[in-house]
Amino acid sequence: MTRKKRRALLCMLAVPLLALAPRSEESLPASAAEPAAVPEKYVALTFDDGPWPETTEQLLDGLAERGAKATFFLIGEQIAGHEDTVRRMADEGHQVGSHTFTHMDLSRGDPAERLREIAATDETLRALLGDGVYWLRPPWGFLAPQTAAAVEVPMVYWSLDTEDWRRLDADAVAQDIIDHARDGDIILLHDPYATSVEAALRAIDALTPQGYRFVTLEELFRQKGVEPEPGKLYIRPDELKRIA
Repeated sequence: MTRKKRRALLCMLAVPLLALAPRSEESLPASAAEPAAVPEKYVALTFDDGPWPETTEQLLDGLAERGAKATFFLIGEQIAGHEDTVRRMADEGHQVGSHTFTHMDLSRGDPAERLREIAATDETLRALLGDGVYWLRPPWGFLAPQTAAAVEVPMVYWSLDTEDWRRLDADAVAQDIIDHARDGDIILLHDPYATSVEAALRAIDALTPQGYRFVTLEELFRQKGVEPEPGKLYIRPDELKRIA
């Protein structure tokens, strides 16, 4: 075989081998070279009955480390002596709301006293944090229609009740959130309990890689395109609770 024919034969054999060779990442389609983006889902962690020594501060530390935001519904009489903690909540971008002054059942008793309970915490928050719209969560979710009609801010119930105050079990509460949280949920927790703090932070760590973003209630409603109305009791941005 002549040298020219041998060279031609080698070229013919090389063509199929080149076709089988792996392509560089740069030559791959974008859909193959990059993992698919995880759709973002928004949920609101809400904490009742604070502020509380140690556990609320531990929760704030954990939220800051993770870049997560939450909403705190405070009992007015608990604020005295913990003003720095409440200021920290606001300074770090969390939402602060009212849980009445003494954790009063807003479905019973003197109607005027119920409104005083709401007003007292609102005044305390205004004195500490300045003018604002401090949303209300009725203790236990109980609310009389005539009281609701007089409330001038949005009110919040919940769509996922972890029963953390009863369980006092970080593993069970965290798993409940991980298993049942859905886009748009309002999750009920209580920051006086160390188990609840631990559970919330574990849930954030587990759900963040799945595309969940932990935001304030105001941000959750904004993301869902809902303008919250005063005197309405929200289970989720897209669902109201009947007040009867």
